[in-house]
Order: sequence, then C-alpha cells, then structure tokens
Amino acid sequence: MNLKTLVLLWSMVSTALIGGLFYAYSCSVIPGLARLSDASFLQAMQSINRAILNPLFFISFIGTLIILPISVWFFREQAIVFYLLLGATLLYFGGVFLVTIIGNVPLNNLLDGADLSKLSATALTSLREKFEPDWNLFHQIRTIASFICIILVATAAILSRNA
Repeated sequence: MNLKTLVLLWSMVSTALIGGLFYAYSCSVIPGLARLSDASFLQAMQSINRAILNPLFFISFIGTLIILPISVWFFREQAIVFYLLLGATLLYFGGVFLVTIIGNVPLNNLLDGADLSKLSATALTSLREKFEPDWNLFHQIRTIASFICIILVATAAILSRNA
C-alpha cells in the first residue's frame, strides 16, 4: 500500500467517522432529546456541546478538512477520481464545516452562555425555541452533506482501483 492509497483510505475513514457521528445524532440523540422537558433538554444539550469539544472530535472534524484536499492533490491525474474527491472536499467545507461554524456553533455558544438554573420556565421555553429548530435544521444539512461526501469518497476509492 502506497502513500496515495493511505491518504485516500484516511479520507474515507475520516469522512465516514464524521458522517456517522451526525447520523447517530439524527437517529438517536435528537429524537431522545426532543422528548425531554425544556430544562432537561437545555441541560443535556449544554452537556453534549461541552463534551464534544475534545481532541478526538477535533482530529476527525478538522482532520477531514485537511486530508480531503490532500487526496484531491494525490489524484489530480485521474480525472473522475479527482472530481469526485474535489466535490467531496467542497461539500465537506461548505455543507459540513461552514454550516457547523456559522450555524451550530453560534447556537451552542448562545446555549452555553445561559445560566439555566436562573431562568424561569417561560425563559427556558423561549431559549429552547430559539435554539432547537435552527440547530436541528443546520444539523440536518450537515448530516445530508456528510452522507453525500461519504458516497463521493467511497466511489472515488472504488474507481481509483480501476484506473
């Protein structure tokens, strides 16, 4: 196995890890949290948003942003593979990374800045209404974008073996 193949393999694994994380949120975390009271929902989201800020997540999330363009460069002479990887790179950057940074992170920061123990029931409901619908919309966008990225990278990997 050469470096080019290893880079493509890591691109596929890192893209799948992030896509899997978002998929798992969509299938279990979000529906589970939706069933909670306002206070419990907000406390749980604060806890999850704080817990995810860890080295393993950052290695996967930022690592994918780095490794995908490297794989594009390695496959610059295989047109179809190049364009599939370029598409995955651009989609990851816009549909996953930027959506997270511009959409989800500001909402996470809004929630993180709230002292939930000092809010009334009405204020908790209001905060949830400001947070949950938009956060879930941004999350759906990045989940779908991640899924498409996985398909593009996997297709590129399959086709790279035939070229």
